[in-house]
Order: sequence, then structure tokens, then C-alpha cells
Amino acid sequence: MADNSRPPVTGYPAPPPGAYSNGYPPPGPHSNASYPYAAPRPQYANYQYYTPDRRAAFLRYFLVAMIAFFVIIGTVLFIVWLVLRPRLPEFRVESVALANFSVSNASQHVSGDWLVRFQVANPNKKMRISYTDIESYIYYKSDYLSATRLPPFDQGTRNQTVVQASFAAVDSYVDGWAVSGINTERASGAVNFQVRLIALARFKAGWWRARRRLIRVLCSNLAVGLPANNGTGKLTGGVRDCRVGL
Repeated sequence: MADNSRPPVTGYPAPPPGAYSNGYPPPGPHSNASYPYAAPRPQYANYQYYTPDRRAAFLRYFLVAMIAFFVIIGTVLFIVWLVLRPRLPEFRVESVALANFSVSNASQHVSGDWLVRFQVANPNKKMRISYTDIESYIYYKSDYLSATRLPPFDQGTRNQTVVQASFAAVDSYVDGWAVSGINTERASGAVNFQVRLIALARFKAGWWRARRRLIRVLCSNLAVGLPANNGTGKLTGGVRDCRVGL
């Protein structure tokens, strides 16, 4: 039979006598912590705030502005090109007159006087062309014979201009293969020369001015009839078209 005079069991045995004699108080009735020291203070994250780099932002804005500027300029130039449609001039050799031509087999010297007439045409409907610093050269194949300078000139739209270039070679040295080639061609009745021309050209249309461009002209296969015992000859086969490039 149960003894009702004894206290109820709480689940934990009562501490023995003298358990709290070391000076610490017993735990409170609602405390479930057995650590006797005060709880540590909460730690907060140390956040750092950075201000944006003004220099980097300026560089970004500057780069964007420069890209936009070049895109706008390119668009404007493309529209101008579509409206004006610039075309390269056209060069033709109208005639070649050769006098006092002679070849020395022993010293490999060539002499002669050439007069070359060019037909220069401006095919543009809306653009004028001005030419400056014009230089012209005459060759036998790749061997240089003589050079000259031409005066500057202007061309209006759809205009044709005749330009003359005079060359004089006095004992101009050439390679041995050139002497042999000239003699062989001369025996057949005609010697082929070539004329090169370079010039600075500027295209103009109203207020618009393009920057100067270097134009290169090559006129090849200029067959000049030369009898074997005569140093005078002329271009054979009619007008020759020249190649024009930048």
C-alpha cells in the first residue's frame, strides 16, 4: 500500500547536502541553463560601405560619348557618299611622240624625247576635282628612263581636260636585258613603253571638301612605232586606257 506522506517524485534526485556551499546560488526554478556565467554579447557583422570610383565612371561616360561621336560622324559621311557617289577620274593616253631616240649597246644608255598627251575625264555629276603635286614617269618595262612634273589643274563636273607631259632622257642607264629587249622590239617595228602618274586629288561639292587622296595612274603597252634606222616614232593602235587607283 502506497505511502501518501512522502513528497512526489519530480524526476531528478535532490542534491546532497552542502552541494551549494561553494558560494553559487542554486539554479532558478525556470532556468534550463547549467552555465553559471553571463551570456556573451551578440556579435554584429562589420559592414563596410564603398563609394563609387568617380574616375572609372568618368572613363565609362567618356568612352560611350566617343563611340557615339564616331557612329554619328560615320553615318553622316555614309549619307554624303550616298548622295554624291564620288567616282575616280578617268585617264587615257591620246598620243605619244618620240624623237631623238637612240640606244647604246656598249654603255647600255638610252636617250630620247617623249611627248605624252593625256585625256583626263571627271565622270562625277556633283563633284569637282583639283589636282596638285603631279609627277609622271616613263619606263621600259620596269627600267626607269625619265621623269617630269606637271602643273596643277582643276576639273569641273563632267569635264574633260588634256594634259601634256614631256620627258627627256640623256644617256639614261638601263640593264642589259632592257637594251636587248628594246633592240628586239625595234626590229619588229614598235617599242612598248609605260607611263606612270601620281597626283594629289581633292574632291569638292559645294561646301563639302574631301581630304586629299593620292591617285596612282598606270598606262602600259604604249607601242611606239620606231623604224630600225630612225629615232622618231608615234603611238600606234589608237587611244590607250589607263588604270586608276588610290
